[in-house]
Amino acid sequence: MSSAPTSNLLGRRLDRLRSLAPSERAPVRIERPNHALALAGALGGTVAHDVVVVESSVVLPVDRRALGRLPFTAGSDQPLVCLDLETTGLATASGTLAFLVGIGTWEGDLYTVRQLVLPDHASEVGLLDALGTLLPPDAWLVTYNGRTFDWPLVVARHRMHRRGPPALAGHLDLLTVARRLWKHRLGGARLSLVEHEICAVERDDDLPGALIPERYFGYLRSRRGELLRPVLEHNRQDIVSLGLLLALLASDYAAPDSWTALHPGDAAGLALSLRRNGRIDDALQCIEAAISADAWRVGFEDAAPLRRHLLGERARLLARLGRRPEAYQAWLEICARGGPGAAAAWLHVARYREHVGRDLAGAIEACREAAGVAERARTWGRPMPEIERDLAHRLARLRRRSLAARRFSGAVCRAA
Repeated sequence: MSSAPTSNLLGRRLDRLRSLAPSERAPVRIERPNHALALAGALGGTVAHDVVVVESSVVLPVDRRALGRLPFTAGSDQPLVCLDLETTGLATASGTLAFLVGIGTWEGDLYTVRQLVLPDHASEVGLLDALGTLLPPDAWLVTYNGRTFDWPLVVARHRMHRRGPPALAGHLDLLTVARRLWKHRLGGARLSLVEHEICAVERDDDLPGALIPERYFGYLRSRRGELLRPVLEHNRQDIVSLGLLLALLASDYAAPDSWTALHPGDAAGLALSLRRNGRIDDALQCIEAAISADAWRVGFEDAAPLRRHLLGERARLLARLGRRPEAYQAWLEICARGGPGAAAAWLHVARYREHVGRDLAGAIEACREAAGVAERARTWGRPMPEIERDLAHRLARLRRRSLAARRFSGAVCRAA
């Protein structure tokens, strides 16, 4: 078949296009709907940087001076910025998008929550710009599991657009704090559990986090902004709960005078943080407050193991501070109580008698007491292999030293 008709048709079309005026050749622009304005109207927000900004405030005083005394927070002069994301997934790879960024900041006692909502994927650069304006370079970021999820995702999205992430002075992940202070008695450290049990927060008709990504996808399909209202309320409460936890830490955990009112397990976790922060004197004061706390009168589950832990930690801290005679007495008190911790306590007594008191016979006697505790534990089906290994080497060395000392004493007597 000849291609002449086709060639003639193409030629006529090209001639017609060449005859058009330049203005007539310009492509037709299609007006796209302004999704940001429509979403802002549905959520009661405004538009900035092509994203929707929804703002609300509550009065939430936080004693920054007290908060700065805690072993895991910033100084009193650095601005605190609470952050929480709602995303399209639970990963931090390139396929996961943060479509809602909640930011909480203080101006005096007024705590303001600003929520940045992404109306469309194409507006992500605007969301990153808006986030940058809300994060001062000296900010101390406060998150919940943000060290492993929220902030790595923020960094990843900036790098996707060939940008550097915002500068920060530091990062406080309250999940780590919750695990150390409250998990022992709550059985978990989810924010919903911690805020309910520690801050007495009651959520009504809260949208489960697992349903949040689908809500955003539903909005993209239908452009019904009201679908995102429960998502914003869920995120807003997360940000408020971060502020409540900071306020509670400042009021109940920062001052030594309040440590006796704490649950002894909470005080033990706080003492661990103080010790790791190099504040040994404060850690000892916290442990002693926990030992004398009023909570022991009420009674609670696992009280005996917790008391043994506190008594042992007190003895270790006394020794670390160079107060060895006091540490020795503390270990003797644990020995007198008996129980599973007595074997390790007798070993500490043996060390003191050998190296400080120069009492080899007393050290051997302490080792025999420890061996008796370990033997009974093995009979009960709870062997102590580390204690038994330590005893085997220690007793052998002490007997050799004792024999050498007796021989030397006899030689001195014969010479005299």
